[in-house]
Amino acid sequence: MSVTASAHPRRSTELDDGTEVWNWAGNAVLGRSSAVVSPGTEEELRAAVTSTTGRVRLVGSRMSAGRMLQLSAEGDRLVDTSRLRGLLASGPDSATFAGGTALQEVYDVLAATGRALPSSPGVIASQTLAGALATGTHGQGLRQSSVADAVLSVRTVLADGSVAEFDRGHPAFPAVQLGLGVLGAVSAVTLRTVANTVYTCRKDVAGAGDLGALLTRWNRDNALSKAWWFPGEDVVHVWNAQEADTAAALAHRAGGGRLVEHPGTSDAVNRAVDAALSTMRGDTRISDAQGKPYRTVNRFKDFSDVTGDVYQVFCRGIATPQINVEVAVPLDRVDHVVAVLREWHARTNPHMHYPIILRCTGPSTAWLSPAHGRETCYFGFVVYYAEDGTLSAGGMDFLRSVEEVLAAEGARPHWGKYFDEALYDWPALYPRWDDFRGVREELDPQHRFANAFTDRLLG
Repeated sequence: MSVTASAHPRRSTELDDGTEVWNWAGNAVLGRSSAVVSPGTEEELRAAVTSTTGRVRLVGSRMSAGRMLQLSAEGDRLVDTSRLRGLLASGPDSATFAGGTALQEVYDVLAATGRALPSSPGVIASQTLAGALATGTHGQGLRQSSVADAVLSVRTVLADGSVAEFDRGHPAFPAVQLGLGVLGAVSAVTLRTVANTVYTCRKDVAGAGDLGALLTRWNRDNALSKAWWFPGEDVVHVWNAQEADTAAALAHRAGGGRLVEHPGTSDAVNRAVDAALSTMRGDTRISDAQGKPYRTVNRFKDFSDVTGDVYQVFCRGIATPQINVEVAVPLDRVDHVVAVLREWHARTNPHMHYPIILRCTGPSTAWLSPAHGRETCYFGFVVYYAEDGTLSAGGMDFLRSVEEVLAAEGARPHWGKYFDEALYDWPALYPRWDDFRGVREELDPQHRFANAFTDRLLG
């Protein structure tokens, strides 16, 4: 499939009459409302799977691209897992949550007991735990990887209604860790937990002339690191976090455990922010100066260092409808890839209204993770919707072109975001691709947990 309006779809701004279910971004109909069931227990989940002869797709917060979630035909069923939520059990270094639990609830429950996941969070915490596993949600930092790599076991309702438990000793576990929703319906997930560390995050601005080397150094030298590259201005804004020293940790506790901001500002990145805002206003035509798209980039202005736990520091995304393309390359090739992007940008001067987002992670054991088997750097690209639901022509061209450039460099796309399927040779990108397909044939030989998108993807 080539990149068309269906890959980067227009967002609907019409009033919803309740007869259809849309994804979160409002750019895809997933199915009729009458096709939705919302089980609240594992037994109800089993009944939802077995009481239909059609196909089943699972939805939680519906934040993925629409094609991942859409039904294929009349008689298919959408199983909404959002009522399957909450802490089910806990131990000294583990916790079990229902699959439909929002990540924010997972983080809050653990933090309340002084615990945390050993994975850094993504920026948006409203997605469900099962959804995060299905699509490969990840954070930043080479000393950790995706949320799936914090998993100890997964309890799953299979197509025949039976329940299977997959732990780290099970041969199919690396497939279940990131299953694209095609292996079964996740009812519960047991996660490894660690002590909830307090970090101090130092924010800075640097010239981007040696960005490849800087990315590698920042990620080697810090527990957690995230950067935003403004290629038009050739600057990069970076957040580097280390465990807080005693004085900073005491200040955090003395403030009731709230995020502590340290005095000190900088205007070094302000010109880049102003340039991005100018383009964004022209593209989105949102009149509210405090509109969400503007706030996402305005927060880089006059920044301050902060001290807090990992969720307070990094889980600070502002959810606003967008097209988000994110692709991953091996960390040992990041210097080359940055050079390729720099040359492409200088040659084409693409239309951009948001910086390139840079996050690196350690290797993942999940067979279909973009970080499978290697240290990885993710390059993220965002185009926000206009007030009328359209996307700027320049922004569309930018996304199309930059994805082509990186796909040619062997990049692996993020499963939950937007990508052009035709650009990728999946078995060449994923050494365990056929092994994953084999697990799928074993667990769901009739392909009941499938739709048109996964049919194209997996055959």
